[in-house]
Amino acid sequence: MNFAEVLDRAWQIVWKHKVLWIFGILAGCARGGGGAGGGGGSGWRADQPFGANTLTTAQQTFNALSQWVGDHPWIIVLFVLLILVLAALAVFLGTLGRIGLIRGAFEADGGAEHLAFGTLFRESLPYFWRVFALSLLIGLAFLIVFLPLVVLGFVTAGVGFLCVLPLLCVLVPLALAAGILIQQANVAMVIENLGLTDGVRRGWEVLKRNVGPLLIIWLITALIGFVGGLLIALPVLVIVIPTVIGYMAAGQQISWAFLAIGAACLAVYLPILLVASGILIAYIESVWTLTFMRLTRPKESAETPVASPANA
Repeated sequence: MNFAEVLDRAWQIVWKHKVLWIFGILAGCARGGGGAGGGGGSGWRADQPFGANTLTTAQQTFNALSQWVGDHPWIIVLFVLLILVLAALAVFLGTLGRIGLIRGAFEADGGAEHLAFGTLFRESLPYFWRVFALSLLIGLAFLIVFLPLVVLGFVTAGVGFLCVLPLLCVLVPLALAAGILIQQANVAMVIENLGLTDGVRRGWEVLKRNVGPLLIIWLITALIGFVGGLLIALPVLVIVIPTVIGYMAAGQQISWAFLAIGAACLAVYLPILLVASGILIAYIESVWTLTFMRLTRPKESAETPVASPANA
């Protein structure tokens, strides 16, 4: 397989069809989340040490929050429901985003000149449950395997981790293989319209026959994802770290000013972060889709006649 051709073609597709950036943003919904919080309170005294100031403020904030929640227990129910709704929405949009990227890369590589968001979204819906079911089954399988190991480690104060260390050395390669299998099975289910079982079987077939090329693609995409993610997150660190230091080191009034400035900077950078993350995810998913297509397309016949110049 021509790795350079796959990487270059994936970038051409993602750059030309910018609608894939939107699906990349959606796919990012199912890849993790983050939260931010800030706290501040009264009782800040300049004559206290820096650490005492921080602990006092945090303790007072926590006590006030605990009292408020205790007076309004219904807020816990609403909070749990909100988390469940947001999680379900993230899974739904993230799954459709991944499917849309697969279909978009497939159609673009096939010669499509224009990709419409609405069309890709509708075309992705029939594949939702099979792609979601595969991720759910793999997740449950790893939960069943890893959860007892984690519990054993905590119960035995860490001794259990040492006992199962050889097993963990085996599980890590299995986790890597499972990740590649999921990638190939998802592409197979979407572009070959296979069911869950047939898609997994097809993905396993591709993985078994092309371990070397798939490992190279995994290394390349892992490196791209790590470097790209680091560059995207760097401005957030540049904003957050000085804000937190300024908040803890300054007086009460100035502390809120630091938080306001930091929040404003994050709000300005958020659209850039979303777009950059969407491009990165769209590119990596396109690379995996094209990899499957290149590894499974029929080989050109070696007996294809070669045109020769006519003799004068």
